Amino acid sequence: MQTNTQKPRKPKNSAAKTTSQILKDNICTLFNLLNFIIAVALALVGAWSNLLFFLIIALNTVIGIIQEFKAKRLIEKLTLLSTSAVTIIKDGKETEIMPDDAEKGDILLLHSGEVICADSVMLDGYAEVNEAILTGESEPVIKRPGDKLLSGSTVIAGKCTAEIVCSNEDSYANKLVDEVKKAKSSKSELMRSMRKVTKFTGFIIIPVGVIMFIQALLIRDNILYDSVVSTSAALLGMLPKGLVLLITIGLAAGVIKLSKKNILVQDLFSLENLAHCDMICLDKTGTITEGKMTVEKIIPLDSGDTSLVTKLMSTYVRHTTDNNSTFYALKDYFENGETFPVSSTVPFSSDRKWSAVTLSDGRTMVMGAYEKLGRGQMPKLLRSEAESGKRVLVVGLAEEISQNSVDPEKVTLLAAVILTDPIRKNAQETIQYFYDQGVAVKVISGDDPTTVAAVAKRAGIANAHMAVDMTKVRDEDIPEAASKYTVFGRVTPNQKKLLVSEMQKAGHNVAMTGDGVNDLLAMKQANCSIAVGQGSDAARQTAQLVLLDSDFSVLRNVIAEGRRVINNLTKSAGVFFIKTIYSVLISILCIFLNTDFPFIPLQITLIDAVIEGFPAFFMSFEQNDKQVHGTFLNNALRSAMPNALAILVGYIVLYALSFRMGISDSQVSLIIYLTVGAVSLLGVVKASLPFNLFRFALAAISIIGFTAAILLFASFLELPAPEPQNVPVMAGIIILGLVVTLILDIPRMVKAIKKR
Repeated sequence: MQTNTQKPRKPKNSAAKTTSQILKDNICTLFNLLNFIIAVALALVGAWSNLLFFLIIALNTVIGIIQEFKAKRLIEKLTLLSTSAVTIIKDGKETEIMPDDAEKGDILLLHSGEVICADSVMLDGYAEVNEAILTGESEPVIKRPGDKLLSGSTVIAGKCTAEIVCSNEDSYANKLVDEVKKAKSSKSELMRSMRKVTKFTGFIIIPVGVIMFIQALLIRDNILYDSVVSTSAALLGMLPKGLVLLITIGLAAGVIKLSKKNILVQDLFSLENLAHCDMICLDKTGTITEGKMTVEKIIPLDSGDTSLVTKLMSTYVRHTTDNNSTFYALKDYFENGETFPVSSTVPFSSDRKWSAVTLSDGRTMVMGAYEKLGRGQMPKLLRSEAESGKRVLVVGLAEEISQNSVDPEKVTLLAAVILTDPIRKNAQETIQYFYDQGVAVKVISGDDPTTVAAVAKRAGIANAHMAVDMTKVRDEDIPEAASKYTVFGRVTPNQKKLLVSEMQKAGHNVAMTGDGVNDLLAMKQANCSIAVGQGSDAARQTAQLVLLDSDFSVLRNVIAEGRRVINNLTKSAGVFFIKTIYSVLISILCIFLNTDFPFIPLQITLIDAVIEGFPAFFMSFEQNDKQVHGTFLNNALRSAMPNALAILVGYIVLYALSFRMGISDSQVSLIIYLTVGAVSLLGVVKASLPFNLFRFALAAISIIGFTAAILLFASFLELPAPEPQNVPVMAGIIILGLVVTLILDIPRMVKAIKKR
C-alpha cells in the first residue's frame, strides 16, 4: 500500500476553537460591552483615576485569550493524533490520506468501523450503515451499489467502495457541525449558570443605571461628574467581571494538564461533565480488559473435526470483511491455514452477533454467540470457560441463513473457539477510585453475561454477580433492569442507549465509555462520552473525551481536573457574587431613598483586585477532587447571600443612625466601605476553609493587602479620615456585619459539615 506523506494539518472540523472564535468569545461579551460603556462615560467626564478598572478588564481578557490559544494548540495536536487516515483508490493503488484531504471524485475504500468522511455514492460491495447520529434512526441501513452514503454516518458491517460526490465543506455532516458544537456547550452547567447571571445583570443594570443617573442629575441636582461616577460605581459593582475569566482559565488549564497525559478534551466545557457524573458505564473489551485478544484453544463439540474447523476458520479470516478486535485475534491464529472457495459472506454486526461465509459447494459456515447459534443450554465445558472470563465463540455449518437471521435448529455446531483478553493492570485501582469518589460502576457489553460478570468480578466491581442477559429482557422491562443489575451482557446498541436513558431518568448523571460503533447511540445519550484511542473512528469522533493511550485509569485525572475547576470556581464565585448581590440591593435601596450610591469606581476596583481576583485566581489552580454536590450557581449564591445581606443590614442601620447622630455622607461612605471590605474578606476566609498553608496564606495576603491599601492610598481612593466621634459607630457596624453574616451562614455551614 502506498501512503500519502504530506504534512498533517489541522482538521477542518477540529474540536478546537478557531482564532476568530477565541477572540470573539473573550472580547465580544455583554460584560465587556457594559464595562466599555461605563468606561466611555467616565472618560467623557474626565474621571481618569476611576478608569483603572478597565485596564484590569483588558488584562484579564488578554490572559484569557493567551490561555485559550495554548489549549487550542494542544487540542489540535491531539486531534491530529486521534484522526485516522482514510483509504482511497488512486491509479489502481490503495493510498492513505487525511479525511480533510479527500476531494470530489476520489474513490473511498470503506470497512466496518469507519466513519464516512464525505458524501458519496456506493460503487460496489455491501455495507450496513448506522446513520443514527445524522437521522436519529437506530436501525442499520443496508447499502448497495448506487445508494448514497452520508458523511458522518458509520459503516458497521461490510466492505465497499464509494465515489465522493461533493467537497468536504458542502457535505451533509458539515452542515450539522455548528449544531453539534452548540449541543456540547449546552450540556455545560457552568455555561448555563453564567448565561443566567449574564441575562439577569443585563436585564437589571440598564434600567437601574438610567434611574440612578436621572435621580442624581435632575432630582438631587448633582453635577454631571458626580452623577456619572456614582452611577458607574453601582453598575460596576453588579458585574462579576472576573468570573468568566476564571472559568476560562480554569477549564483551559485543565485541558492543558490532561493533554500532557494524552487525553483529548473535545472542547473546554466537556471537561466538567465527567466531574458531575455519579455513574459510569464501562465496556468490557478494550476498557476493563486490554483489548488484545488471543485465541487460547479450540474445543471440538459432538460432531466436530478440528482439521475441518481450522480450514473453515482460515476461510473465514481470508474472506470476511470484519475488522474488529475479535477478527484480528482469529486472523493471527488461523490466517496461514488452507481455505475453501467462497461464494458470499455475511459480516458480523452487533445486532446479529454472528457472521457467515457461504462456500462454493453450498455449505455455509456460521460463527458467533452460542445464544444465537446453539440449541438449549450452553454445555458445561463451555460454560466453565465463560465463567472464568473468557470469550466463547461457536463455529458450525448451517443449512440455510438469511441476511439477518439464522435458525439454530438448522445449525450443526462443530467446535468452540476460546479467546482470552487480559484485564488491565490498574483496573482494580481505578474502579476503587470511582467508588471512593461516589461514582457507581456498571458494565454494559455485547458479550456473554457470564463472561462479562467474571471479568467484572476480577476487576473489583461490586455486585458483579448481579448480571443479566439482555436478549431475555423486553424493552418495557429495561427501567427495572437498569436499576437492579450491575452487569449487562448480550446488549444490542439500542438497548445500550435505553439503559443509559433509564439511568438518567432515575436521577443519575451517566458517563459512557466505548470503542466501537455499537456504543455510538449510548455515548450520544450519555452526559459524558468517553472513547478509547484504539477504538473505531466513529467512537473517537462522537466522544467528548478521547483516551489516546486507551488507558481508562486516566479517567481519575479527568474527574480530578473537572472537580478542581467546579469546586474552586464555586468557592471563588461565592466571593464574587457578594459584590453583585449587595450592589443590586443597595442600588435599589438608594433609588427608594433618593440618595447616591456610597462608593466610587476606584474603590470598587480595589475590592475586585485584592478581595475577589487575587485569591480566586491562585485558588483556581489548587487540587480539589471532592465530590460535587448541587449546582454551581445555587452553591455560589447560597455562599454569597449571607455576606451580601449582612452588608445591606449594616447599610440600613448606618443610614438610620446617620440622621440621629448627624453623620456626614462622606463618613457614611467610609464606614460602609470598610464594612464591605471586612464582610467580603470574611467571604475569602470561608472560601479558604478548611485551612492549609496555601489557603491560609491567600486569605492572609488579601486581608493584609486590603488593609495596607486603605492605610497607604486613602487619599488616592478618595476615602476620608475617620472622625473620632464616629469610630465607635464604625466598629459597631463592622462587627454587626460580621455577626449577621455568621448567623445567616450557620444553616449552610451545618449542612456542609453533615455532607462531609
